[in-house]
Amino acid sequence: MKILVMCGNGLGSSFMMEINVKKVLKELGKAADVDHTDLASAPSREADIYIATEDIMVNFNKDGVKKVALKNIMDLTELKEKLSQHL
Repeated sequence: MKILVMCGNGLGSSFMMEINVKKVLKELGKAADVDHTDLASAPSREADIYIATEDIMVNFNKDGVKKVALKNIMDLTELKEKLSQHL
């Protein structure tokens, strides 16, 4: 499984979310290849699940894929609940 985490520039917040995704996956006993990128590059990259904040996700135009839109990138409970729906 491939999970791609996105933010505006593909640097700070997406990297923090990537770390949190890895923590949540470990808690859930799931394995995945997790990476981060910027919004502009994300549509050309293949993944099973795409994760971003709500304000970024509204600008992510790729149909037919699983998307997780977060209100708070630091809320592990929110991430766990929303990511679990797609695993």
